[in-house]
Amino acid sequence: MENTNGPKWLQIANRKRQLRDEAIQKYIDSHATSSQVRASRDLTGAGCVEEIIQAVSSGAVTASKLCAAYINRLTEILFDDAQKRAQELDQFFEEHGRLRGPLHGVPMTLKDQFDVQGYDSTLGYVGRAFKPAAEHCVLMSLLKQMGAVIIAKSNLPQSIMWCETENPLWGLTVHPTNTDFTPGGSTGGEGTLLSLEGSVVGWGTDIGGSIRIPSHMLGLYGLKPSSTRLPYHGVAVSTEGQEHVPSVIGPMARNLDSLTAVMKAVIYAAPWNLDPKCCPLPWRNNTYLDVQSRVLVIGVMQDDGVVKPHPPVARVLAEVAAKLKEAGHELVLWNPGTLYQECIDIMDQYYTADGGEDIRQDVEAAGEPYIPHVEALVNRGKPISVYSYWQLNKQKFAAQKRFLDLWNSTVSPTSGKTIDVLLTPVMPHSAVPHRKCRWVGYTKVFNFVDYSALVIPAGRVEKNRDALSGKDLSYQPRNELDEWNWRLYDAESMDGMSIGVQIVGRRLEEEKVLGVGKVIDRLLKAVKTP
Repeated sequence: MENTNGPKWLQIANRKRQLRDEAIQKYIDSHATSSQVRASRDLTGAGCVEEIIQAVSSGAVTASKLCAAYINRLTEILFDDAQKRAQELDQFFEEHGRLRGPLHGVPMTLKDQFDVQGYDSTLGYVGRAFKPAAEHCVLMSLLKQMGAVIIAKSNLPQSIMWCETENPLWGLTVHPTNTDFTPGGSTGGEGTLLSLEGSVVGWGTDIGGSIRIPSHMLGLYGLKPSSTRLPYHGVAVSTEGQEHVPSVIGPMARNLDSLTAVMKAVIYAAPWNLDPKCCPLPWRNNTYLDVQSRVLVIGVMQDDGVVKPHPPVARVLAEVAAKLKEAGHELVLWNPGTLYQECIDIMDQYYTADGGEDIRQDVEAAGEPYIPHVEALVNRGKPISVYSYWQLNKQKFAAQKRFLDLWNSTVSPTSGKTIDVLLTPVMPHSAVPHRKCRWVGYTKVFNFVDYSALVIPAGRVEKNRDALSGKDLSYQPRNELDEWNWRLYDAESMDGMSIGVQIVGRRLEEEKVLGVGKVIDRLLKAVKTP
């Protein structure tokens, strides 16, 4: 029975959750026998797009069986449509003896923002519930055309403007390893599903680290392309119309090959024919292969000069750098000085240029409460004039030019060549307790300069190796944020948490960062022989 007690926003949220739970239970009752659950575990072991395509092509598995296997791991409600689509794909394969497209039968999930016809895109706002999209976003249309099976949409924070995942509509998303910890955000629901093998590929958005932070905290691979590389049309977003630090879409997965496969597939589908903001830039396979076959020049940034990384984050980065040097690649230290803080200070003014009006209207539509971070964001500043906005743009372009000049002047002392990519931390810490994230400068700055950035898993917190010692015991924080971060560190409670590294290329260099990522991933996975 529907709960009619409490404020209107809570009644809407309770009804929405009830419908989700009923849809899940309906599927469990009709499909999830014990034998099917056992079969699901076998099928979800194939977590790579290419493996799935080969299995479907050979007839070893069908799209319907794959769809059922992944649905048994989820908590969202596109199940009926997904099963219907999978059956259509199976019928197509039987009739024509070929795949529908390069993603035939691959189970995927989408962050809540992506419009799917007939389903809500709430952004974590109660006031957007029960307002289904009239049509698919461009990405959904392309994925469907290529044969992908979309089985769910996933949780995100109220407004999306936060690096954790919590809202009054769906509640709090927790870390699969420790429920007292955050999985990150704002694509934390998608990251958690992937971590629990609830999907093969997840699609998220990133305006300050929202793909990369959950990937880092959950041991996943995640790509933030430059803006315009992939189609954003039909993806709802807070502060829509703010174009100078744009949100972008990108994939997440449990392996790097899947990221590369879906990027190639979407770009080969020519999204610029459907999204006017998408640049007509084809997939450059020569660039992807070139960086895998030569000595790389890699800038290594150990510290952004604002917030010092925790000991395990610094250790993992140093270990990756050591492996690259041992493999013959050239390393150059990257020291940004005060440039990162300057970029972040400018960037934050874009987020509040409207005085919080966009977010305020959505929150007040149903009278829902603010989560604390969103309330602080809304109240941070007053709206600025058009003239002031122009001056802000001038500051942004000047800072971007200084960043580019620093990049071009960072050369190898050995070869004299400019760096190919940067290697940096993703966050100054691993996963932390809920509502404790504060500094996202390590990711956010690359939204500001609009550079391509890839996160790959590289290690874990190890309490026996990462206890505070030596200089760390007497470390004097450089500012209030640094002090906050340093006090968070607890090797005991963080033990085992994933740590990623970030590989950054310049604007629209997605092929390069994926290729360099392949090089580093191989080094990390290589088994040393005696």
